[in-house]
Amino acid sequence: MLKCEKTIGEPVKLHPENKRYFYYNGKPMVLITSGEDYGSILNLDFNYSIYLDELKSHRLNHARVFSGVYREIPGVSFNVEGNAIAPLKGRYICPWARSSKPGADDGGNLYDLDVWNEEYFKRLKDFMRQAQDKGIIVEFVLFCTFYFNYFGNDLWQICPLNNRNNINGTEEVEAHEVYKLRNKRLMEYQEKMVSKLVHELNEFDNLFYEVLNEPWNDNIDMEWQQHIVKLIVSEEAMLPKKHLISMDVACGFEKIKEPYENVSIYNFHYASSSTAIENQHLNKVIGYNETGFCGQDDYIYRTQAWEFMLSGGALFNNIDYSFSPGFEDGTFKYGPNQPGGGSKQLRKQLGILKTFLDSLDFIHMTPDNSPVIKLYANCPSLYMMHDDGNQYAGYIRAYGIISISLDVPAGIYTVEWIDPVSGSILKSEERFSDDGVLNLEAPNGMYNELAFKVLRKQQKEAL
Repeated sequence: MLKCEKTIGEPVKLHPENKRYFYYNGKPMVLITSGEDYGSILNLDFNYSIYLDELKSHRLNHARVFSGVYREIPGVSFNVEGNAIAPLKGRYICPWARSSKPGADDGGNLYDLDVWNEEYFKRLKDFMRQAQDKGIIVEFVLFCTFYFNYFGNDLWQICPLNNRNNINGTEEVEAHEVYKLRNKRLMEYQEKMVSKLVHELNEFDNLFYEVLNEPWNDNIDMEWQQHIVKLIVSEEAMLPKKHLISMDVACGFEKIKEPYENVSIYNFHYASSSTAIENQHLNKVIGYNETGFCGQDDYIYRTQAWEFMLSGGALFNNIDYSFSPGFEDGTFKYGPNQPGGGSKQLRKQLGILKTFLDSLDFIHMTPDNSPVIKLYANCPSLYMMHDDGNQYAGYIRAYGIISISLDVPAGIYTVEWIDPVSGSILKSEERFSDDGVLNLEAPNGMYNELAFKVLRKQQKEAL
């Protein structure tokens, strides 16, 4: 096995031995979290110090945040109660300063897009420093669609880039036309903002950029997105540090034929395990960077995470509605109409998944069920990774008695069965195979989901 030299003070990057995973501070890394709805920076009522401490306490190491170009309307947008990305009147902060001229849609003064809001950048950098100190990698989302098909121009009309909210004469366009290269004035200020942010954030290692959240909702063309990618790359060319760039690809599934130029992370929303498996050929990170509109039960998001990560994914993020301004410790009691869930218990369970993956030499593993010779269970769903005969790791959902037979090299193996809900090791044993078959019997009990880890003995001793 190749050993990577430990490098401190270098931004998170793709692992040099397996670019489907991250590499940070000399170690391979996956990103897993259940975090707030992207308003940590733009909402002045949100205490991100408490929030980041809560993530760290569960060994979660990722936070997704929006730049502040986009925000939502309290009590209205997406029927979300206590929405962190929908600040109350007077509590919104963004990259631009207000002018002395009244008349903005939110009742404040109009924005001057030629003047930066220094308080914003102070808050942004403080957030980044605290996240870095806690080992949390930040996905910084530069832009977001305005959901014209859902809300018409409502969300665009409160944006500082809208010409009704600034003194700078940006084009009068509808929400679905904001991200077009033909809009010369809008492009000018979008480019200036990207350049400013790239320079301000260059010092941080715990960072990668995402160009645009959910481009499919307003049918944003690839030409504009690629323009922003090239701008990031050109700005960083003159700076000390180079950061990874992410794109949101699709909601659900899409098989990408060829990698996009300068894009290292391919993110999907509301994805499936096949999304990770079918895009392995890219040899890039495949992420599941949003779920959360699938109901309130922790089971939904716990199983999504295990299935995706055991299929070769490297990033998982759930929108956790137990985080809200005033409840940054994740204790907000949302109502029955909230579109998603989230809880301290779910965060603990996702921390169990991260600990499980960190216990493996996952950069040398491939998602593949082919070693399975026989699987006895009622209605089983199995997600498994393995290397060339040394490590096997799996997650299974089934009912009743579970037994699995694996095609393995002859040898002695240690086997552990883990409860994904509690993290308890339910069964640990040493098994021997001399005929190429390793028979595994799950622990007795009513377990609808289990994880297992099989290590060839000499491999276990080397880890």
